[in-house]
Amino acid sequence: MRSLLFVPADSEKKLAKSLTSAADVLILDLEDSVAASRRPVAREMAKAFIGDARKAGAKHKLYVRINPLDGGDWEADLAGVMAAGPDGIIHPKPQSGADVHKLAIALDHAEIRHGLKSGQTRILPITTETPASVLQMHSYVGASTRMSGMSWGAEDLGAVVGSLANRDEAGNWTSPYRMVRDLMLFTASACGIEPIDTVFVNFRDSAGLKVEAMAAKRDGFTGKIAIHPDQVAPINEVFTPTSAEVAHARTIIGAFAGADAGVASLNGMMLDMPHLKLAERMLSRAKAAGIG
Repeated sequence: MRSLLFVPADSEKKLAKSLTSAADVLILDLEDSVAASRRPVAREMAKAFIGDARKAGAKHKLYVRINPLDGGDWEADLAGVMAAGPDGIIHPKPQSGADVHKLAIALDHAEIRHGLKSGQTRILPITTETPASVLQMHSYVGASTRMSGMSWGAEDLGAVVGSLANRDEAGNWTSPYRMVRDLMLFTASACGIEPIDTVFVNFRDSAGLKVEAMAAKRDGFTGKIAIHPDQVAPINEVFTPTSAEVAHARTIIGAFAGADAGVASLNGMMLDMPHLKLAERMLSRAKAAGIG
């Protein structure tokens, strides 16, 4: 999942336009971008959209962002969309891994009720939107085999903490938000799932978006969430392995193929198993992007 594009589920125009996007994942939003009074119609529109998109042969993965589990709307969200069989659920504002487990059980029941394959609906929690969750990041490890990835957020967390800003004068994340970003990255790695970087809110600043996406790729993130269709192309560009990266990964794997031990030599450098694992991950990502 290189790019995940938020789409308000109650906007017929934006839903239709999203199908022309090159995003790997479309996130049909029932939470922040939809007024509470519009959620019933948004659920119906999301369900219909998923069915129509599948019939049309859309290649996007179709996820739905439900409402938080500490309110009552999330159950109505699942009841409204699960018959269509979404690929996954974006889980906002969890308090800990226990919430992911609770959602997973609800999905077990929904899949049985609608005749869906057991476990087919994945979960992608946004794990840094509440202070309690930040203090319980370890609890996500082993919380559910349904988790396909994990992301983080700064806006909701900042509102609770009372931060006057989450970026400094140079546009960089301030210390509290660098910390939660890093915690999420390590937690996703411990879970063996994809770490997805948070949104870049200035959708007109494509240069700034690209710089932030490149920093995320450098640190180990595999994708980024978009809030506007124009952000998808730069995100895909950054998170698609380059031909040079693929060639280098193949060279490393080839070096190990001819080695008799857990180390290899390449251009005068000693390589060990972490280098091999990184190379294998690079080829796996290239294959997922269709360039393997």
